[in-house]
Amino acid sequence: MSGVEVGIGRKVWASPLHAVMAPVPAALLLILVTCLLRLAFGWALGLGVDESYMVAAGRQWRLGYFDHPPLAWWLTWGTEQIFGAGASPVLLRLPFILLFAVSTWLLIRLTTRLFDAEAAFWTAVLFNLAPVFGVASGGWVLPDGPLDAALLAAALALVRAWEDGRARWWLASGAAAGLALDAKYSAVLTLTGAAFFLATTAPGRAALRRWPVYAALALALLVFSPVLLWNAAHGWASFAFQGGRALGGVWHPLAPLTVLGGEALFLLPWIWLPLLVCAAGAARRGPREWRGWLLLALAAPPILLFAAVALWARQKVLFHWVAPGYLFLLPLLGRAVARRLRAGERGVRVWLALSAGVMLIGLTLVGSEVRFDWLPHVFPALERGADPDLQAVDWTSLRDDLAQRRLLGPPPPVIAVLRWQDAGKLDYALAGAARVICLGPDPRQYGINGATTAAAGTDVLIVAPGMDLARIEAQIGADFATITPLAPLVLRHAGRAAAAIPLFLGKSYHAAPRAR
Repeated sequence: MSGVEVGIGRKVWASPLHAVMAPVPAALLLILVTCLLRLAFGWALGLGVDESYMVAAGRQWRLGYFDHPPLAWWLTWGTEQIFGAGASPVLLRLPFILLFAVSTWLLIRLTTRLFDAEAAFWTAVLFNLAPVFGVASGGWVLPDGPLDAALLAAALALVRAWEDGRARWWLASGAAAGLALDAKYSAVLTLTGAAFFLATTAPGRAALRRWPVYAALALALLVFSPVLLWNAAHGWASFAFQGGRALGGVWHPLAPLTVLGGEALFLLPWIWLPLLVCAAGAARRGPREWRGWLLLALAAPPILLFAAVALWARQKVLFHWVAPGYLFLLPLLGRAVARRLRAGERGVRVWLALSAGVMLIGLTLVGSEVRFDWLPHVFPALERGADPDLQAVDWTSLRDDLAQRRLLGPPPPVIAVLRWQDAGKLDYALAGAARVICLGPDPRQYGINGATTAAAGTDVLIVAPGMDLARIEAQIGADFATITPLAPLVLRHAGRAAAAIPLFLGKSYHAAPRAR
């Protein structure tokens, strides 16, 4: 039927989607095509700074880690157990790409449950078009991908529990909530929103008087307990690190606007603004329209809290921290898009096509540049060392350089860096061929893995990007008998010498006591 469809007791205009295929097969095709695109993009890019650090510092399996809860770290550890240390970036990203496919399906199920299948399809499209989801959470080795999947599973189970009250759905929601906490501590904000939803609706208050809700809470804490045990054994180091980011410093009255502007860029401004409009509509309708109220309750805590924290926090609020909030506004926008398409609004089609075009062009430009390094041929003025995308280039050329100079043993040497970011890049590239330690003031996981203490009494190679002997002596000279410059290493990008990395030899490391 090309004109109308028969609804339940009414006529509705058919969406253009029906002219091609039904929403469910279209959603499966969307998942397949976007998975293939992410695999290509994951092949084109080396591991970023955070990705390299998570892979390398997570090679020792632990119940918890300094920066984040362990779920994403466990995924990288398991991947290297299968494919070996130093596995290619695309293989290390594979679990996260597949997990995003699961997240897309969970989002489709959730939106179908709340609204309808067409709204679900367009919600999935928007999920893939927003860079903070479709690129970062969708294919990079970060905690955000597991977080999104667990939160969506918890929300879907919560809706099922709300509808039929069965204990199994409450328990499923609790288990998924525990996994969300195992992925990232900020999950507690979304879970607080779920509690707010229950407390502000009559059926929710009735549910709060029944045991399944509290059994679900207990199950969530049980799933989260490995993180609690690890923190208790390590002086609550991870909680202190993450909580310290919100501590007060100088008052920044305009910082919330900066945070909102950054979120708009990460989502694409023309997607971000309609999301806020949909949120305002849900707030105006209030609890009487429980579906929108639920999504708003889940979305609001991270959006509002991180904007408020930016007012006083010493550290800048990173824009992707707020992403789970916008995740739960996507179904509202997906419903609005489906309605407007059914109404025949051409502008929405153009809006979607332009969004897809921006995403595809951006991925093509970035992926091809990182893989093939064509930018210097277009802009010859780019000097050596000014390569704008070196963070996405693996340091495997440094490993080759060290091996050619017979500096990788046997036995495996100890190599020191002064920043955790460099430790991750180098440690991933060396793939176990050396013991990497971090002697800077912020070593993160490298400060508690025991390698620095074990290096006492040895000679140490020092890899120090952007530093000279005077700065090295000033920072860590007291830790060594002598420090001697060596010929620098060469970092290559697609075969081209892109940067010279200073290299030093520190004799007899002894870790002089001093405040770091």
